[in-house]
Amino acid sequence: MTLFKLKNDRLLETILKQEKVMALAGSMVAYEGSVKFEKALLGGEGLLGVVKRKFTSETVDLMVCKGTGTIYFAHKAKEVSVISLEGEKLVVESSNLLASDDSLKTDVAFAGLRGATSGQGLFTTTLEGIGSVALLSEGNLIMLEVSSSYPLCVDPDAFVGYKGNVRQEFIFDVNWKTVVGETSGETYQLKFTGSGVVYIQPSERQKPQS
Repeated sequence: MTLFKLKNDRLLETILKQEKVMALAGSMVAYEGSVKFEKALLGGEGLLGVVKRKFTSETVDLMVCKGTGTIYFAHKAKEVSVISLEGEKLVVESSNLLASDDSLKTDVAFAGLRGATSGQGLFTTTLEGIGSVALLSEGNLIMLEVSSSYPLCVDPDAFVGYKGNVRQEFIFDVNWKTVVGETSGETYQLKFTGSGVVYIQPSERQKPQS
């Protein structure tokens, strides 16, 4: 399993020993050793992968980094966090994914109305297995627990990802943005129930300009 560690809160250090990692294209800022970089595709190969990518409104270019050496990754001075998976599945916004262990099974999942309404696109990335994932966030990544007793409600524009036995619903609340002082007219939120953790960032995601 590839070693992921933080050099600081905005720089990921990855040590390869004849291994491979997937990373956001263009996120390599320095490297040492014998490492090759190749373009990769999100969503898997074959017809299903092509269809998924065709209908994903956000474009996420990835690269495969392989060989022996040390690679340093960063992106737009955003905060970096490392999450270890022990056979679990992590669902994450594609734009928040910096790098992942090649041992993890990676796919894309339908986000439906949540993705379309929040301006993030129709699909999110899923990663499953044993390995490490590095995530990007605007500010420190925040982990919130979801329990069977108390549901958790999240602004879709602050949502980063979740893992565990968690169910997600997209709900409307006419008072949601009014109560918190927003006047954009967006009256929706994400509701999580079950048992697990949800990751959010302390900054709302900027919607694409029309």
